[in-house]
Amino acid sequence: MLQLHVVRDKKDDIINALKKRNIDAAPLIDEVLQLDEKRRSTQTALDTTLAESNKLSKEIGMLFKSGKAQEANVLKEKTGSLKEDSKKLSDELNTIAEELQKALYKIPNVPHDSVPAGNSDEDNEEIFKEGEVPTLIADALPHWELAKKYDIINFELGVKVTGAGFPVYKGKGARLQRALISYFLDKNAEAGYTEIQVPHLVNEASGLGTGQLPDKEGQMYHVGEDDLYLIPTAEVPVTNLFRDEIVAESDFPICYTAYTPCFRREAGSYGAHVRGLNRLHQFDKVEIVRVENPANSFKALDGMVEHVKNILRELKLPYRILRLCGGDLGFTSALTFDFEVFSTAQDRWLEISSVSNFETYQANRLKLRYKDENGKSQLAHTLNGSSLALPRVLAGILENYQTADGIEIPEVLVPYCGFSRID
Repeated sequence: MLQLHVVRDKKDDIINALKKRNIDAAPLIDEVLQLDEKRRSTQTALDTTLAESNKLSKEIGMLFKSGKAQEANVLKEKTGSLKEDSKKLSDELNTIAEELQKALYKIPNVPHDSVPAGNSDEDNEEIFKEGEVPTLIADALPHWELAKKYDIINFELGVKVTGAGFPVYKGKGARLQRALISYFLDKNAEAGYTEIQVPHLVNEASGLGTGQLPDKEGQMYHVGEDDLYLIPTAEVPVTNLFRDEIVAESDFPICYTAYTPCFRREAGSYGAHVRGLNRLHQFDKVEIVRVENPANSFKALDGMVEHVKNILRELKLPYRILRLCGGDLGFTSALTFDFEVFSTAQDRWLEISSVSNFETYQANRLKLRYKDENGKSQLAHTLNGSSLALPRVLAGILENYQTADGIEIPEVLVPYCGFSRID
């Protein structure tokens, strides 16, 4: 969330910047500032009451020592009233603080200066494109038909076991899936990311820490009896490893990578564009997460973008990079680059990765800080990216590598798969 003192000091700048998101933030900002003023005045009243109570307690002690018990008892009645007042003010202060926190949660991150204005994904800015779109055979098939033809993914079995959006991978399909996971993790490790394994369920504090709650609560699977959430991305548990932590400045950059299954309800997603692997409720993803010194975070973001580029170059998939406009920018992000691979059989671009800098937005929620050269606590910057999400990468491979004789496997994956063709 935004830092309260920044909201207080830069109200107009924030309101103007959030116009890129096509929202009028003035009512939200005013609500925060009014609650902040109420909180501060209540805190002042509480401090005054407590100070007066402490002063009287000292006077009472001195009166008892001087043998003036009657006068002391008169003052004790007054301290009883002050204690009631302080309890009431303390409860009121806690209520206001909770309301203030909830109000701050409603305000999205301020877009970076480079974020273009726009209303939807149609207004995103293409900044890079690479790779040749292959010329496919005349009767080329979309991946869901290829999966059925070669018996490598069974969508119907997934429906039987769980429901739509939970595919079953079989044979070479399962091995290719495992190969991609291992390949992505190895590439990330080579780039300096430490591999970790994290829980696939998180508590509410973790969801609040990275901003999935309360913004995306309806998209997350909730285990009500235990009040836990299935993770929508490894970003949530990995970043929350640093919740309530003060890291040393010498520890930067902190770089982690993790493979996890991801779970998203994807409520309201219907139509041909979500067929097959295009949009799932459970899917595999390898994530990269960085905790950075603010002075270096945008250089780190550029490095993450180059890293994903190199992976796609090795896979020899045609792709492009989009700078997301304000209307399509995630709630917690200051700047996001989306990678899309071209699906030749579907004749459309498929998003396969988002690489984002959240600046201090998540760190403020997480209370993730570091000590600067003066020994003062400062908020760190957090970044994350898909490296990569598997379903649409797999769809792109199946469709773009299909031939009359089967599906070729990208050369870089053959050592991981143990086979070079699906036929």
